[in-house]
Amino acid sequence: MGALEGTYGQGRHGRQVDAYDMPRAEDVAWLRVDVALPAAARSAAAQLCHRLGFGTRRTSEVALAVTEAATNLQRHAGDGSLLLRLVRTPDEAALEFLALDSGPGISDVAYSLRDGASSAGTLGVGLGTIARLADSFGIHSLPGRGTVLTARFWPDRERGPHRPEPLVAGLTRPISGETVCGDAWAARPVAAADDGPGSVLVMMCDGLGHGPLASRAGELAVEAFLGSTAEEPDEVLRLLHGALRGGRGAAVGIARLDLATRRVRFCGAGNISAYVIGEGRRRSLGSAPGIVGHQLPRLRVFEEVMAGVDGTLVLHSDGLTSRWEPNDFPGLFALAPLTVAGQIFNQAAVRRDDGGVVVVRVP
Repeated sequence: MGALEGTYGQGRHGRQVDAYDMPRAEDVAWLRVDVALPAAARSAAAQLCHRLGFGTRRTSEVALAVTEAATNLQRHAGDGSLLLRLVRTPDEAALEFLALDSGPGISDVAYSLRDGASSAGTLGVGLGTIARLADSFGIHSLPGRGTVLTARFWPDRERGPHRPEPLVAGLTRPISGETVCGDAWAARPVAAADDGPGSVLVMMCDGLGHGPLASRAGELAVEAFLGSTAEEPDEVLRLLHGALRGGRGAAVGIARLDLATRRVRFCGAGNISAYVIGEGRRRSLGSAPGIVGHQLPRLRVFEEVMAGVDGTLVLHSDGLTSRWEPNDFPGLFALAPLTVAGQIFNQAAVRRDDGGVVVVRVP
């Protein structure tokens, strides 16, 4: 196993949780490994930088980093994919990419990050370049099982290191053959009544089936969730039930994490998996049978308290198998949410369904 990332949670202690802790993400392009991947990834990244208003120099740096990651996947990973996306805070936007593979892994991550370091049969070429150019960089590798690399690029590098790492991150991928995804996630802050840090309210939605109608169900759920002022999971779920009437319907899970007490409250309907990770253990939070928008069951709220420095909340759809345990991922749950979400997705997602996962980490 290998993992490397900056200090998680640095820069946010002692302040209220806000929208900057949970930027909204838009998955722009999933690119599979093939001979044309480096050129395709470079072109797509440059176009996305132009869309975001990056300057010429920063665009060149992003394009170089993306090309390095794509070339590593092509040469060493065997099977893998690269996700390009944008993330938005209330006043600016960044480009992110994730490289996921099921290749041989990296036995010594620290060594592989030295400029020019590589080993036959392992991912490693150019990682030092990517880490140097990115504002935020994370990597987690499981020898014999694969590697996830994450990088974030803000338009202004001078400000990048001072931004706190988001508390929440997620990703979705459509079923093979589709361009839109029925899985969707969202998060929003809940202010504390006193001077405490407040809470994070997070949603995972799986629109029934796949394709445009499932995607529309996910979009409606996100709109209703973000537009609601309700603060308790069961209240939000009832509001979403009304918002999704007349459409495809969805499985939905809503969780609220109080950052001061580390208490999680969860309410779900349909096949959404929810887990509280702490001290190397995984505790499941139940979800009732039902379809939000069609047949809402009697709702029940489940509670758990996080323990340990690895405290993490994970929600995912049935596009990921639930047959994973924290001990399968040594070192992962000390890292930032995007890297955690990426590796869980990398190891547990299936191609025969839309997939989605969202992760909240307590700093």
